[in-house]
Amino acid sequence: MSSVASYGDFMTTNDVEIAIIGAGFSGLGAAIKLKQAGFDDFVILDRGRDFGGTWRDNVYPGAACDVPSQLYSFSFAKNPTWSRSYSHQPEIHRYINGVADTYGIGANTRFGTEVTHAAWDDEQRVWLIDTERDGEATQVRANVMVGAVGPLCEPNLPDIEGIDGFDGKIIHSARWDTDYDFTGKRVAVIGTGASAIQLVPELAKVAERLDVYQRTAPWIVPRTERAYTGAEHWAYENVPGFQSAVRGAIYAANEATAFGLTYSPKALKPVELICRANIARGISDRALRKKATPAFQVGCKRILRSNDWYPAINRSNVDLVTDGIARVTPTGVATVDGTTRDVDVVVVATGFHVTDSPVFGRIVGKDGRSLAAVWDEIGMQGYKGSFVHGFPNMLLMVGPSTGLGHTSMVYMIESQLNYLVDYLKTARAQGITRTEVTESAQRGFNRDIQHALRNSVWVNGGCASWYKDARGNITTLWPGFTFNFRRATKHFDISAFEVSRTKAPIDTTSASTASITDTVTA
Repeated sequence: MSSVASYGDFMTTNDVEIAIIGAGFSGLGAAIKLKQAGFDDFVILDRGRDFGGTWRDNVYPGAACDVPSQLYSFSFAKNPTWSRSYSHQPEIHRYINGVADTYGIGANTRFGTEVTHAAWDDEQRVWLIDTERDGEATQVRANVMVGAVGPLCEPNLPDIEGIDGFDGKIIHSARWDTDYDFTGKRVAVIGTGASAIQLVPELAKVAERLDVYQRTAPWIVPRTERAYTGAEHWAYENVPGFQSAVRGAIYAANEATAFGLTYSPKALKPVELICRANIARGISDRALRKKATPAFQVGCKRILRSNDWYPAINRSNVDLVTDGIARVTPTGVATVDGTTRDVDVVVVATGFHVTDSPVFGRIVGKDGRSLAAVWDEIGMQGYKGSFVHGFPNMLLMVGPSTGLGHTSMVYMIESQLNYLVDYLKTARAQGITRTEVTESAQRGFNRDIQHALRNSVWVNGGCASWYKDARGNITTLWPGFTFNFRRATKHFDISAFEVSRTKAPIDTTSASTASITDTVTA
């Protein structure tokens, strides 16, 4: 695949070989791997101020990762200086930016740049990407577009009557107001997911009163977090292979959970017993214990980690409210039982648009339909979590069917990076200018995914979750062991794609090369 701009020129020209949307883990990883493989003509476009993605944007108190630190880093950029066995947001954010500095990716990145629209031009065989920065509109044209926005980027605001008329402060956990002082305030937190169980214990320490509105209780295991010792830090930095061995052992232990989640939910019974013991240890009141105990099978929703959640909701200034919210009044929150609780601030911790992200509506494929429109019709699906039929020369990072319930997404990201690089190498070597996964390959892949999930806890665990799309299909999760995904994405399988080749370099200023292409279904 020929470049349309020489390396170093993209700051003065908007023609590039590869455009990467997003500067989080997946976007940064893509940039590093592209650079190492000799693909220098790329640009990262990100609306933020630096690298980090979700770890840059989520700065609520208590924000931390529930994956062990040793797994939550690139295998090619291990961090021997993690301070704790589970890392907190500031440290992860520093790590990501440190890796970007080490590999010199900043020079290829445009921060403060919002992608407002991206459309495939089938005649010119380029992606036309509209961006806006400081009110100035610019169009970037790229042979290949890598969508690395991630599923946890667009906050999900609850559709509650009257919320727009609330006279107090409203804060979403993913758009935290670091200047707001919660001391002595009456606070309502809507949601009991991953963000809520981290921020509620912190808010409970300073709020006069804290009302936590729970729709469904989560299963929570203890957070086995501790500070690393000096000896461990020395070994990570000085003993060859030590950190890799620890990382491998943690990975293997986590993979064991995948068996229960996907193939035999009964195997998760020990996890449930650990969760129940965590409830009993943290809550003294019998009635509150019952309210805090889930009614669905462990693993059906994301299993969370916390040592502080149950002691926090057990505090005298905290009330766990399980009656449904009827509406938000100008001064508080009214529940269906007729109770109104006046509050000063409402904290919305209701997660993100995962299967219905607004980003999908901005990406338009070959037939003029957006990704959102296509997925509204057929459900959220792709091929190996990366390619989508109807969207040539586009690869999604952390796309459909790549999510996990048991281990690190960084492992899945690196698997996709292998696929991305091999795809680009194949295209360059064979003069391929257009690549589109066939509809039959995509359909078969997704049929196999749903079949593999038929006995899983997500299908049979008795809960509703954001793992499912509007049709009830599990479209966000990878079934089973992650090493199977690594194997499936090791090489670019050209037989699953329709490709077009050209005998001349791509010229995005002209459509003339279209006349000398030959299209084949490999």
